[in-house]
Amino acid sequence: MVKGVIFDMDGLMFDTERLWDTLWEPACVALGLPLPADMEKFQAGGRGLAGDNLRRHVAEYIPGDPQKVLDKIWQLADERFARGVPCKKGLKELLAALEDMGLPRIVASSSPRNMIEMNLQTTGTARYFHDVVSGTEVAHSKPAPDTFLVAAKKLHLDPHDCLVLEDSFNGVRAGPRRGLCDRDGAGSDAADGGDRAAV
Repeated sequence: MVKGVIFDMDGLMFDTERLWDTLWEPACVALGLPLPADMEKFQAGGRGLAGDNLRRHVAEYIPGDPQKVLDKIWQLADERFARGVPCKKGLKELLAALEDMGLPRIVASSSPRNMIEMNLQTTGTARYFHDVVSGTEVAHSKPAPDTFLVAAKKLHLDPHDCLVLEDSFNGVRAGPRRGLCDRDGAGSDAADGGDRAAV
């Protein structure tokens, strides 16, 4: 029985993955670095990653210090996202319905906490969530299940009582029953949101 809902953010709640994809070129130009030869593969493989996983991914495709690249990306993202991000269709209706049902809700995203909170504030959706978890706050980011496990703990729920809404490949790997069982013996249901806010 579902007792709480864990939301990914980028691509699921907000149409931000498209915006993230536009930042790599200006970041590389600003740092004097070449773009990845296969941008599509680079962008798809990095979605949902954070921390060491993201640094390793960037290092595979872009020479130099991956942290410097990410620092530039986050600077550009802060500037762009401060102007607001578009909500995915159906998001606010889903959040209102879950609120009416009395189901607690939390965001578990690989994005930095300040960016999660800024997006929630600028879209007017912060009021629907009890808390947030950033992938930069856990020992192992997605595709490890840690972000979702911490989210369940913050909701004071067993992971197997949580529904995970996720749209990226790395996020879905973190949320399915197998992924959470590998960590603590508990299970969770994960839904692949694809390009939708509600599944």
